[in-house]
Amino acid sequence: MDILKKLGDCGVIPVVVIENPDMAVETARALYAGGIDVIEITLRTPTALDSIRAISRAMPCMLTGAGTALNCEQTQAALDAGAKFIVSPGLDREQALFCAKNGVPLVPGCVTPGEIMAARSLGLDILKFFPASVYGGLSAIKALSAPFSGIKFIPTGGVSISNLIDYARSPAVFAVGGSWLCTADDIKNACFDKITELSKDAVKVWHSVDIRNNGGMQS
Repeated sequence: MDILKKLGDCGVIPVVVIENPDMAVETARALYAGGIDVIEITLRTPTALDSIRAISRAMPCMLTGAGTALNCEQTQAALDAGAKFIVSPGLDREQALFCAKNGVPLVPGCVTPGEIMAARSLGLDILKFFPASVYGGLSAIKALSAPFSGIKFIPTGGVSISNLIDYARSPAVFAVGGSWLCTADDIKNACFDKITELSKDAVKVWHSVDIRNNGGMQS
């Protein structure tokens, strides 16, 4: 399976913080019912690895990855739990080399020309742009994409249903990451129907745009 291609095909990547691993599988099922078959579990809670493990075992149809992986140790722990891809808020050379050695897709956060050049020197061309709203959002991505042909971005932080179509129209945007699809409160309160509906709405918006045709609308 081409994992990066699947991320791009999905287009909308839920960035999920799960406090209670007992809610992990139901959360994944709610996303899947809404047409999203990718999930990024952030390593911000002590139970994140348990959540990755539970989803990986119960839903092999869901591509499960780990976010906020800061170093090689966290990366290895996430892989041991079943993560198939790694997302980091920044670029760490040791982590990048570790993932390359083990054949694991890594999407590191890069928001400056220097970081992008460092990532490209390591063979990475799909980069997280985080926090997007703080670092200039879509206008910054468009400006950065001009001198760095071949680099694609996954903006995260400040992306929502209200601006999703603008990001989707940009050829420089590979996919988007979003926490609005399943907030910590919605998971805690078992609002799974809401998560499914939000997912359906996001998928509909994303796929209404043909990003392979210079951002033109599909007929």
